[in-house]
Amino acid sequence: MTRLLLLIDIQRDYFPGGRHPLVGTDAAADAAATLLAGFRTAGEKVVHVQHVWDAPDAVFFAPGTPGVEFDARVAPEGEEDVIVKDRPNAFLGTGLEALLRAADPDEIVIAGMMSSMCVDATVRAASDMGFSVAVAHDACAAPDLEFAGATVPGAQVHAAFMAALDGTYARVSDAESLLTDLPPR
Repeated sequence: MTRLLLLIDIQRDYFPGGRHPLVGTDAAADAAATLLAGFRTAGEKVVHVQHVWDAPDAVFFAPGTPGVEFDARVAPEGEEDVIVKDRPNAFLGTGLEALLRAADPDEIVIAGMMSSMCVDATVRAASDMGFSVAVAHDACAAPDLEFAGATVPGAQVHAAFMAALDGTYARVSDAESLLTDLPPR
């Protein structure tokens, strides 16, 4: 079985002190780093996705700022591909689909940020394109959100999005299990 690890937007602006901090980013980055180490050790393909918001009014991920950089725990190394995007869905306007089709993995394992935006959009698109997808829920993070005058805590936002993806668009599991429990061929 061949797998590919797709790390989405694990960038400094999402961490404490950044322009748009999420809930649980350090724990998510640690889990993503565990996945990354396992994939590197196994010689499996790794692709990094970087969101760059190239607009004068960019709230975060502005070009040339420290916040647009990858968190050091999951920074690309060597020949690992980097896909730069400017929309939530990492397939739109990028070469991601061609890269994945060429790699032809049996399963794409996804981790990253935000669970409620870029991870969700990319997982759904990948599944709709016919890819088999797994999501490392503990290697993702979400923000607190507001709706109808109520604040929804980030942990609940994250859980709701993982629950919606699980079994329909992806196999959702923790990072350690995704390194050891492979789906049947």
